Amino acid sequence: MRIVIAEDDPLLREGLALLLRAEGLEVVATADGPGTFLDAVGEHRPDVAIVDVRMPPTHTDEGIVAAVEARRRQPGLAVLVLSAYVEQAFATDLLARGSAGLGYLLKERVGRVEEFLTALHRVAAGGTAVDPEVVGQLLARSRPDSGLAQLSPRETEVLAVMAEGLGNSAIAERLVITDGAVHKHIRSIFAKLGLAPDDRADRRVTAVLRYLDGPPGQPRG
Repeated sequence: MRIVIAEDDPLLREGLALLLRAEGLEVVATADGPGTFLDAVGEHRPDVAIVDVRMPPTHTDEGIVAAVEARRRQPGLAVLVLSAYVEQAFATDLLARGSAGLGYLLKERVGRVEEFLTALHRVAAGGTAVDPEVVGQLLARSRPDSGLAQLSPRETEVLAVMAEGLGNSAIAERLVITDGAVHKHIRSIFAKLGLAPDDRADRRVTAVLRYLDGPPGQPRG
């Protein structure tokens, strides 16, 4: 796995590189800004890019913009975005552009090495990885008219874990229920959200985007 890291904090940037190299992964370049990041992607053609959301010069959304541009220049590039805070607009914007090979994690997750590496490998394999804390906060902010209010507490739990990018077996293991129960809950979620089997969109992604999209609503009890 060939990796480019874009992070303006030198300690975190070098720490990530050391961690990944210790795991036998190939860090082909590091960058401290969006321009040098895009140059590195063009030169090295990595499999995965790890990108900070806030980068110079304004420290707002340069990382997201650069990640989107990198995927435009290199279709299929997997991107794992790191953020210090839960930023709803950035998470929504990233996932709404297509979830395959995309991840959004809080920086504190890097310290939980096993979880971080699991997310990185999932994204590199074309999956999706969304930080559990991001999922929890965005779920609490979801619009009351999104259809989510119809979900049972267990269905909401299943959707939240599904939003992290986990497959059915992993969801069953996390929630300590059977695979059959997971299938049943997911079918019910799709039905309550009005996602028909013949929808052209990926229903799992659509279900997640349903509560990531739009202005925050009132938290559900």
